[in-house]
Amino acid sequence: MLKLTLRLLPFALLLSCSSDQSSQDETDPLNRGGILNPVSVTEQNALLGTGMNMGNMLEAPSEGEWGLTLQEDVYFPVIKAAGFSHVRVPVRFSAYTGNSAPYTLNETFLKNRIDNILNSALNNGLSVIINIHHFDELYKTPAEHKAKFLSIWKQLGARYKNMPKEVFFEILNEPHENLTAELWNTYLAEALTVIRAENPNRTVLVGTAEWGGIGALTKLVLPNDPNLIVTIHYYNPFEFTHQGAEWVSPVLPTGRLWPSGSDQTNFETDFKTISNWAVAKSRPVHIGEFGAYSKGDLLSRANWTAKVRTESKKYAFSLAYWEFGSGFGAYDISKKTWNSTLLKAITGNN
Repeated sequence: MLKLTLRLLPFALLLSCSSDQSSQDETDPLNRGGILNPVSVTEQNALLGTGMNMGNMLEAPSEGEWGLTLQEDVYFPVIKAAGFSHVRVPVRFSAYTGNSAPYTLNETFLKNRIDNILNSALNNGLSVIINIHHFDELYKTPAEHKAKFLSIWKQLGARYKNMPKEVFFEILNEPHENLTAELWNTYLAEALTVIRAENPNRTVLVGTAEWGGIGALTKLVLPNDPNLIVTIHYYNPFEFTHQGAEWVSPVLPTGRLWPSGSDQTNFETDFKTISNWAVAKSRPVHIGEFGAYSKGDLLSRANWTAKVRTESKKYAFSLAYWEFGSGFGAYDISKKTWNSTLLKAITGNN
């Protein structure tokens, strides 16, 4: 009997360890199975569908500084119920690192904010995009802050490697200034290599230089990676979408209606240009930001917004409205109600 007990002991210990590991995995909020097999990037882009940007929240110098905090367990059910399929979450990750190498991200911030946001989105049936947003130092002095940029993605990639395919990474929002198109091609390739070390099957979004618009599309050189979505920000015509915006200098006059003159033709030409490039490069497209500021005429804003939606659907682009509850907002946070005119324009639903 003693000999039999001794023989069974290793097996019992193995079962115990296996059970403990299983229990640990089940309770680990960052372990949701990962992405075990390659995915179809076309299907991933379709999965994104129509989304909402959670703007003026976590990309502020500190959350709340621009008037809004991301109340994920309150807002995400509302967004899902309205018919959206994903949220894009801009984050100023550069404000939450150490000042010197290895630029360790603040664990409390990651645990209490990013971990919770990702899990809340998934629990509410929403896909989620996280990006590095407003890394102003990188735009001004790229070489000086490149190591921090790559370190952030090394840490995020390792931390979220076991998240499912519904979690997307976007490398950097609107590269510009001294982060030129040529330099951006190098930086994005290096960041992608860092991400792929722990996330070989994760879908990654890559934007264009020169503020993320159409103008630098032909300058974008993508690595030979089949799981990339190109993200474009669309705010044309700028004098319409940003009329009265206080941060634009000089402030653009209000009263600009849409459509006016050649607006429709120019709009269709823009989207055809994006589509022609995407087809030639065999790349799916995400219109990662689009919106018209609240100081414009509401009907014109709705007409323009609906046009972005219909043209995007025509070319099978996914899209995300900018943004939820601030100056471009489709949702009145204080009244807890949607602007029904804008919501219909964004989603196409009554």
